[in-house]
Amino acid sequence: MSTSTALLTDHYELTMLQAALASGTSQRRSVFELFPRRLPTGRRYGVVAGVGRFLDAFEAFRFDDEVLTVLDEGRVVDEATLAWLADYEFTGDVWGYAEGEAYFPYSPLVVVESSFAEAVLLETLLLSIYNHDSAIASAASRMTLVAGDRPCIEMGSRRTHEEAAVACARSAYVAGFASSSNLAARHRHGVPTAGTSAHSFTLLHDSEADAFRAQVDSLGVGTTLLVDTYDVAEAVRLGVEVAGPGLGAVRLDSGDLGVLAHQVRDQLDALGAHDTRIVVTSDLDEHAIAALATAPVDAYGVGTQLVTGSGHPTCGFVYKLVAREGTGGELVSVAKRSTDKVSVGGRKYALRRHDRHGRAEAEVVGIGEPPVENGHVERRSDRTLLVPLVRDGEVVGREPLEAARERHAASRAELPLAVQMMSKGEPVIETVHLGG
Repeated sequence: MSTSTALLTDHYELTMLQAALASGTSQRRSVFELFPRRLPTGRRYGVVAGVGRFLDAFEAFRFDDEVLTVLDEGRVVDEATLAWLADYEFTGDVWGYAEGEAYFPYSPLVVVESSFAEAVLLETLLLSIYNHDSAIASAASRMTLVAGDRPCIEMGSRRTHEEAAVACARSAYVAGFASSSNLAARHRHGVPTAGTSAHSFTLLHDSEADAFRAQVDSLGVGTTLLVDTYDVAEAVRLGVEVAGPGLGAVRLDSGDLGVLAHQVRDQLDALGAHDTRIVVTSDLDEHAIAALATAPVDAYGVGTQLVTGSGHPTCGFVYKLVAREGTGGELVSVAKRSTDKVSVGGRKYALRRHDRHGRAEAEVVGIGEPPVENGHVERRSDRTLLVPLVRDGEVVGREPLEAARERHAASRAELPLAVQMMSKGEPVIETVHLGG
C-alpha cells in the first residue's frame, strides 16, 4: 500500500489544478496564507500545533503509481493533469509560526509561496492537520494553565479515532501535558506514557484485596490503585494495608471529586500514607480542573474533553490566495470580500509586540517586509513570528518535540494575566494590521 499523503485532499483541489493547467495560469507565482479570522467563541488565545506532523506529511506528498491509478480509474482528472501530477514536486517556500506558539485573529500561521499549481494542492492537508492539532493544543493549554504545577495526563484514546488519538497525545504534550496513555504516541513522537489498571482488573478478582495485591506484586508499591469500584473508604484502607504507607497513588474516577479528595486525603494521612498522591479522572475539562484547585489533588487524567477540543474541535483556519503574479511579473495582492469571510491581501509578516516589562501587548500583522532601522526590526520589543519551514522544496524547520513544548510555555508566559481567566472573553491582545 502506498505511503503517499497525496490522497488526503479534496477532489476540487485537483479539478482546480486541471482548469489552471488548461488556462495557462497554473504556473503563476502565488502566495497562500493559512490563518484564523477569529478565535473560537470566548477563547482568549490559541495554540499552534501540528507543524511537525505537517512537515512529515509534506515529505510524503507525492503522486506515485498507486495514487495516479486511483485518480485515473475514478476519472478525477484528465490525462494531461495525470501526466503533470506524475512529475509533481513542490519547489517553493513555506514559512510559519513555530509549533507551540500562541496565535490570535488573522495571525498568518502559514505562508506558502510557489506556483499556483504546487501550492493549491497543499490546502486540505495543511488545514486538516493544523485545524485538528491546534484545537487540541489550545484546549490542553487551558487545562495545564489552570492545573499549575499539578501534572495532567492525556487518556482520551478510546474517545476518538485511532489515528486522531495519536495526534491528540502529541498536541497535548506540546501544550504541557506530562504524559499520555497512548503507546503509538510514545513510539512515533516520544511522548512519555503511563498507566496502571481499570475497573475490569478489580472485577476480575474474587475480592478487591486480591486485585490490589496482584497489582502491587506486579507493578510495585509505587503503583496507582483505582479505589472507586465499590466503596472508596474501604478501598483506600485495603490499598494501604496491601502496599503499606509507601503506596504511590490512588485514583478517583467518579462521584464528587472535590469532596472525595478531601475525605481520601484525611484518611490517607490518618493511615500514615502522607506521600500517597491522589489522581482524579472522570470527564474533566479546564473548568472542572479549575474548580478542583483548592482540593488535595495531585494529578488530573483528561480524556473526552481534551480530544474533542473542550467544545471547540476545530479552529476555523482557512487557506486563501493573498497574492499572485500580475501580467508584468509583479506580485499583486488579492483578497476575498465575501460577507463575514473577508481576507486581507498581500504577503504578510508577523510580530509579537511587548511592553517594557516583556509582556505581550499586540499581534502586529503587516504586508511586505517588517519595518527596519539600521538593519534591525524597528522596535526592540517586537519578536518575529514567522520562521522558515520549507526552502526551495526542502524541509528546514523540523525540530524536537521538546523544543515546541518549551516554546509553548514561554509564549504563554508572556501573555497578559487575563489569559488565566477561564470565563468567556475577548483575545488577550489585539491584532494590529499595518499596510505595505
